[in-house]
Amino acid sequence: MKTSSLIDMLSANVETVDRRQVPRTIATAGALGAVVAIVAVLAALGGRAGLADAHAISFLAGKLVFTLALVVFALIFLGRYARPGGERRAPFGLIALPFVAVVALGLLSLLAAPRAHWQAMLVGDQWLECLLSIPVIAIVPFALVMWAVRRAAPTHLTRAGALAGLVAGSISATAYALHCVDDSVPFVALWYGGTIAFCTVAGAALGPRLLRW
Repeated sequence: MKTSSLIDMLSANVETVDRRQVPRTIATAGALGAVVAIVAVLAALGGRAGLADAHAISFLAGKLVFTLALVVFALIFLGRYARPGGERRAPFGLIALPFVAVVALGLLSLLAAPRAHWQAMLVGDQWLECLLSIPVIAIVPFALVMWAVRRAAPTHLTRAGALAGLVAGSISATAYALHCVDDSVPFVALWYGGTIAFCTVAGAALGPRLLRW
């Protein structure tokens, strides 16, 4: 068989590649992980008390704006990094912007408050529970998202793993916010931001092992 004939045969009846399939698969895995995380929080820790109060609702909404923004941001980037060569169109440094924003707001909040209140604003009543709960709750979402990413054959395994960890940590923090009653911005910046960052670093460490193909 001539080379030209072989090329013609291989190129015949080629199906169009659905470029949205990878982001859809990852988003579906993230949504399923969110359901598992929310059910786990509500079953094990219970929902937040006092939601009849408008202030409690506004504080919860503020937390959710931060965590859900991270979820959406990370899913968009992960959808690109999951494809071979996709990292060229997604500057990784932009991921830090939501963290920088919440840390800046936390610092401004501290500076506007008396120094005697700083410890309470930073530590709150649930710092240890937050520190332990968010990484643990993130395990199942992380496993689901990593399974979805493996199907896409990423080439930058460390960054893809970091983004998977960021998605999982942000989903877990979103679920935990439905229980947590510590509402100060410095608390959210330190413990929510810190545990999400830990999940991101853990994902980066595990990415080369779990995503190798």
